[in-house]
Amino acid sequence: MRHGPERVLGLVERSAAETSGQDERLEWLVAALPSSQAAEFALRLSEVRRRVDTWAHWHAAHVICGGWCSDDEFFYFQAWLVGQGRAVFESVVSSPDALADLPHVRKLASRGGVHAWADADWPDWEGLDYVAVEAFDGDLESELDSRGLQVLVSPEPVGEAWDFADPAEVSARIPRLGALFGKVA
Repeated sequence: MRHGPERVLGLVERSAAETSGQDERLEWLVAALPSSQAAEFALRLSEVRRRVDTWAHWHAAHVICGGWCSDDEFFYFQAWLVGQGRAVFESVVSSPDALADLPHVRKLASRGGVHAWADADWPDWEGLDYVAVEAFDGDLESELDSRGLQVLVSPEPVGEAWDFADPAEVSARIPRLGALFGKVA
């Protein structure tokens, strides 16, 4: 996996072109990832998600998910962002408010709240975290430890934190998302 994070984004994007649905994509990814590259995949996936491991991105996820965005949910939201493909991911890295342009996010906003969502509607992809573990022949955690390497296992957001429930902050920081979900001042 010589191309680092770009290879991860490309492989995940290709899984969407080759299959449909998260479960099928996961099966495809595990089959496409040689065991010898599983540790590298896990490391590079951590690098990719760190790009959206910010308070600004967590705030956006919090608004989309109607306040139901724990640290676990935000971690799975990051994986979901990776799964949206390179163009979407890059636009959201630059501006969390770009999530307002995603058809899936617009569909969620039109549903009238998280209680109307089906389980499959939630913007999360926990399974992506297990691709490397399933592709690796052995104990991946021990392998990484033996090399002195660590992968991200929960959010460690950077940037400025603020009150997620403050409509003035929503208006100032993610105005299009706030308007879409009725959270602006």
